[in-house]
Amino acid sequence: MRLVLALFAFNVMRAASPAACAACHTAETSGFAHSAMARALESVKDCAILKTSPKLTAKIGGYSYEIAREGDQSIYTVTDGKETIRAPLIWAFGLGAAGQTYFFQLQGQWHESTVSYYSALKNLDLTMGAQTETAHTVRDAAGHVRAPNEVADCFNCHATNAVKGQQPTLAAMTAGVQCERCHGPTEQHLSARSPMQKLGSLSTEELSDFCGQCHRSWSQIATSGPRGILNVRFQPYRLGNSKCYDAEDRRIRCTACHNPHRDVETATAAYDAKCVACHSRAAKPATKAATRICRVGKKDCVTCHMPKLDLPGAHNKFTDHLIRVVKANEQYPD
Repeated sequence: MRLVLALFAFNVMRAASPAACAACHTAETSGFAHSAMARALESVKDCAILKTSPKLTAKIGGYSYEIAREGDQSIYTVTDGKETIRAPLIWAFGLGAAGQTYFFQLQGQWHESTVSYYSALKNLDLTMGAQTETAHTVRDAAGHVRAPNEVADCFNCHATNAVKGQQPTLAAMTAGVQCERCHGPTEQHLSARSPMQKLGSLSTEELSDFCGQCHRSWSQIATSGPRGILNVRFQPYRLGNSKCYDAEDRRIRCTACHNPHRDVETATAAYDAKCVACHSRAAKPATKAATRICRVGKKDCVTCHMPKLDLPGAHNKFTDHLIRVVKANEQYPD
């Protein structure tokens, strides 16, 4: 019993640790621990991809790129044959299901690596967004300088308790999206059982905006882009453009289809029940969607009505969350 109390006290002090929540919320934390969100950021020292791929290379334009493992570091080298830049990579963004991008520092400035690891290639290629940039120097070719506010945004979505203006270190934050990132500080909840933010209390529109903090909200994309196929991976925007989207109907909120405490379900049949919750004459409450019953298929609805589309340069297909009747050879509906 004393050991339990001691561990509880330790967890109260280290409230950001998921272990502080696990004692009571076992089901949520045990499943979430292995999810992509929980591992959205890791130190390069602990990066599994770079450990198992000790040397990665690419030749793009007039520049050669290499990421090579040296001890517990991965050294990033960029050269044009005359000038060379070498720097240790520090942070790895993304679990790598599609790809993984790296942050490093030069002269005190944070840079996003020009090349990323892509699982489909098992090697390096241009980071998304870098395809439109022209490098005039080796330093330009190495990576894009990220302003302090951009760095803060990156870590705010990939880590927990990242403090704006504070150097992103493991001492200052918790890598990955953990409990506190969505539910708020735990100190008062652990010590006095004060309530925490419950996402279940949010309306469909509020939840879409909440998830849109990182997955991009409808207003962000509508106002600032990107336009065309480049926005296929921003789910709240695409979903909000669907004819059946209803800002008040909880049957089309993000968590109606996705359990935030688990990895994304990839079995298409698992979503059929979500679709017929609205698209069925037995739907309650009935909406216009209740009269729109598919005359072609009775299962695997998302394969037709939420197709996977190829995002150029991403070496991956993304599920388009714009729910619609897809027509052959149609232009991308933006």
